[in-house]
Amino acid sequence: MPNATDFIADLARSVAFLSRIPVPDRFFLGQSGSFSRTVRAFPLAGVLIGLIPALLLYTLSQTGDALVTSLIALSLMVLMTGALHEDGLADAADGLGGGRDKEHALAIMKDSRIGSYGVVAMILSFLLRAASLAALARFDSSLAAVSMLAAACVSRSVMIWHWSALPPARTNGVAASIGAPERTARNVALLTGGVMGLIFVASHLGVMVAIFVVLVAAAAGQLFTGFVRRKLGGHTGDTIGATQQISEIVLLATLALIA
Repeated sequence: MPNATDFIADLARSVAFLSRIPVPDRFFLGQSGSFSRTVRAFPLAGVLIGLIPALLLYTLSQTGDALVTSLIALSLMVLMTGALHEDGLADAADGLGGGRDKEHALAIMKDSRIGSYGVVAMILSFLLRAASLAALARFDSSLAAVSMLAAACVSRSVMIWHWSALPPARTNGVAASIGAPERTARNVALLTGGVMGLIFVASHLGVMVAIFVVLVAAAAGQLFTGFVRRKLGGHTGDTIGATQQISEIVLLATLALIA
């Protein structure tokens, strides 16, 4: 039966998987490489990874230009994650946008080169997130910081849903090799990510706004999952990363529009 020690180990492995933050080797000793249970800690890992960028955003926006500070905070986040999810978004955009059929789309997504769809997706991702965070920072710098944390945990819950809702599109991909999320782990991730997101947003804008924003982000992830199901018949590591990006963008943009 998993206990607190197991969860801490899962959290450490999640941080290592989702970022470039160094994690002690002892958390990986005797591990099979499966992330089927570990994914339950992804939302909390997202919050831990986002703490420093969110604090930086809050601090710099007290005196600096909101857009510049938002870009600096996003840049730090990307450095910490190694652009893991942004890379997935770009590859998924190239494959889903340019692929004639499933096999062609998967071949494009496996290619390390980036195409026009990927470039546009990356640009829009940074522009929409930076503009949204800047708008929030101009309204309330602390709201911008907690919104960044809310996006970090909710988006990583939504990506777990996408991961569990679809079978692997290829048998030799990274997502397939590390195992599908266990049902209990998926439910824990959805619950913790949703609750943390609600708490972060509700602390500044109230419960009803928080529920609405989280549901909109989840709906965006579900719509993308349906599109991927029709196009590929299953997920890849790139579509998982793209789901994280899409739900994060939608959550931040929705907050910026209604705050």
